[in-house]
Amino acid sequence: MADVETFEQHRPALFALAYRMLGDIARSEDVVQDTWIRWHNRLAQVDSPKAYLLRIATRLCLTELGSARARREESRADRLPEPLISSGSHQDRIEALDRISMAFLILLQRLRPAERAVFLLHEVFDLQHREIADMLGRSEAGCRQLLKRARQHVASEREGLKVSAQEHRELLKGFIQAASTGDLEAVAKLLAEDAVLIADAGPEGGTYGRVRNLPGPLRGRTKIAAFVAAVAAQGATGSSLHERKVNGEPALLLSRDGKVYAVLTVATAHQEIRGIFIYADPTRLRQVLSQESGGAAAHPPVRS
Repeated sequence: MADVETFEQHRPALFALAYRMLGDIARSEDVVQDTWIRWHNRLAQVDSPKAYLLRIATRLCLTELGSARARREESRADRLPEPLISSGSHQDRIEALDRISMAFLILLQRLRPAERAVFLLHEVFDLQHREIADMLGRSEAGCRQLLKRARQHVASEREGLKVSAQEHRELLKGFIQAASTGDLEAVAKLLAEDAVLIADAGPEGGTYGRVRNLPGPLRGRTKIAAFVAAVAAQGATGSSLHERKVNGEPALLLSRDGKVYAVLTVATAHQEIRGIFIYADPTRLRQVLSQESGGAAAHPPVRS
């Protein structure tokens, strides 16, 4: 019983680490379950359960990210981390994630797996280089170098992601209103000059209006505004919008005939939209559908 209680105390942190590392809900839950199995079957006495559990989870994540499947997925320019919808049954996970924005998750995905691990363990979980080096089987000097590179990758963009929820919501609603009318000029006014649009419909791609399979992220105010206006002009008959919180931030669920077919979020800074992220992968939207219907448990039970 003590093993279960200790593990459950640290479960939210383990899921938060795995989700930040993998950007995938089901795979993160698998990592947590596998961590439990190793914790339950351990033979030695553990002085620091949290560090021990984080070490197991980190190594499992790195192993997963080293698989051919994960490398193939992460090589896709249009791949987005899976959205986590705020709901009563998942509120513990949202709180553990500390309202991490989708834009920041995308920044994390740009880091190499080892950089990602060191950055999270040091910056989020406040572990010292000695502890991290032991977890990863690397030298302290090597971990410091990995952290330095990771910080350089995300520092400038991370600072720009800090905006109020009200400003975020107003920009999101303004974008939807402008996009729904196909007003190219109105859309452009809301976008930063170097804005990016990423649409993830899964490995098979998807259709947006009459556009099949965007070749990759769209970059620049002009290109994005033209794309959004063109898709809006082709119509979204029968669609409805519902505001929800995704990773603790305002977002929109797009549904037709009562079924969610896409999730739209934005990254904002300095009263402009810097990023537009569209999730339309049917496989990964199953989690959203489950959460919307209330059919998902807060987390799977531990299985010994």
